Amino acid sequence: MSPIAAVIICIAIATIMHRLHRWYNPRRITRSNGSKLPLGSTGWPFLGETLQFFSPTSSSDIHPFIKTRISKYGPVFRTNLVGRPMIVSTDPDLNYYVFQQEGNLFESWYPETFNEILGRENIGSLHGFLHKYLKNMVLGLFGPESLKKMVLEVDEAVSRELYHWSIASDSTIEIKDAIAGMIFNLTSRKLISHDPTKSSENLRANFAAFTKGLISFPLDIPGTAYHACLQGRKKAMRMLKNMLQERTMMARKERIDFFDYVIEELSKEGTILTEAIALDLMFSLLFASYETTSMALTMAIKFLTDYPLVLRQLTEEHEGIVRQRENKDSGVTWKEYKSMRFTFQFINETLRLANIAPGIFRKALQEVNFKGYTIPAGWGVMISPPAVHLNPSRYENPLEFNPWRWEGTEVNVATRNFMAFGGGMRFCVGADFAKLQMAIFLHCLVTKYRWKVIKGGDITRNPGLQFPNGFHIQLYKKKII
Repeated sequence: MSPIAAVIICIAIATIMHRLHRWYNPRRITRSNGSKLPLGSTGWPFLGETLQFFSPTSSSDIHPFIKTRISKYGPVFRTNLVGRPMIVSTDPDLNYYVFQQEGNLFESWYPETFNEILGRENIGSLHGFLHKYLKNMVLGLFGPESLKKMVLEVDEAVSRELYHWSIASDSTIEIKDAIAGMIFNLTSRKLISHDPTKSSENLRANFAAFTKGLISFPLDIPGTAYHACLQGRKKAMRMLKNMLQERTMMARKERIDFFDYVIEELSKEGTILTEAIALDLMFSLLFASYETTSMALTMAIKFLTDYPLVLRQLTEEHEGIVRQRENKDSGVTWKEYKSMRFTFQFINETLRLANIAPGIFRKALQEVNFKGYTIPAGWGVMISPPAVHLNPSRYENPLEFNPWRWEGTEVNVATRNFMAFGGGMRFCVGADFAKLQMAIFLHCLVTKYRWKVIKGGDITRNPGLQFPNGFHIQLYKKKII
């Protein structure tokens, strides 16, 4: 071995040993102005701790990346993800403070790689008046008065899909994909009047490719999930742009779907809405309904399969609703939907344990001091919902599926200890629509069908929730006696 090679090897070994020493002997960094950063590690140059963050786990518990560091550093720690210094918070009080101080001390922010795939004009990256303006537009479509008119439509769509699944020629359904298709078709019809049977291109297929790489290591080369994600977005955006241009040329006087609202706004003099913002908004709304609601319902079926007592009480609630009807074959009414008390407890518990969103991101606009921690100006803040939802000091036996734990609580609001739909001024505007779809799906499922698991159902988090082997079931029509 040459002397130069020996020196290089020694330097490499010394660097590794130094890193290991710093990992096992963390210290709080004091900055030049006397403020102190939380404990933590910045990991390797350029990469930071990105590889550990994306490492897969089959556990339903808090991801090892977070859990190990909570044990070592405490509920708030510093790290570096995809080249960005970041504070990770699992502290309910700090989380609440961050949400409440949005627009003053913090603003919504996502890593650059997220903006590449969600769009630079996506609603999560917009602030102030423009964000409020878009939020009000969406609420016009998914607000309470609009939802009341959707109940029967959702009931009919769900009933139709469940029937087709029960008579499928191969008799086995990959339930995550099937539910995703049902939700996507329903939402795209409300948003853009999309009819997949009349389209020459498969819009949903592009969203499927996008979804697989959304929370993946950001390496943009052919063959990677991230590359497929970017390609899926590009194709979906091209289709949406073509649809918008076609609809603009033959605008309707009556507003039927969200495109009609968009076209009307774009035509107004002095509007702040641009085509780019409108298309990114449309893309985000379609994605959110496609992925998150379908994943939540898939987990709901898994929990109902694993917990027969829960299935029995849920079934009793919905069969009781049917018995009260004059016409047993009529669809769900708004009054019936609002009466589904145990169903809402079940939905909350499903969302608590599913932990579909591994992180909620914000950025500090100025240096912030809280509970002795300093968050430097410009640093990212990642709030960890799983760590909050699985906190044993708040939830007894946190890994146990127990809908009864929600008895006597308000199940339709975000709190310091429950943030399945975010919090603060960016609480998800589609939350009520998602709950409506979930509740009606569960009603139709447990009153008319039973099922048997054929294969799959195992989960993986990396850190987002996935079913690597799918979740295949057989669906059977119940015998009405």
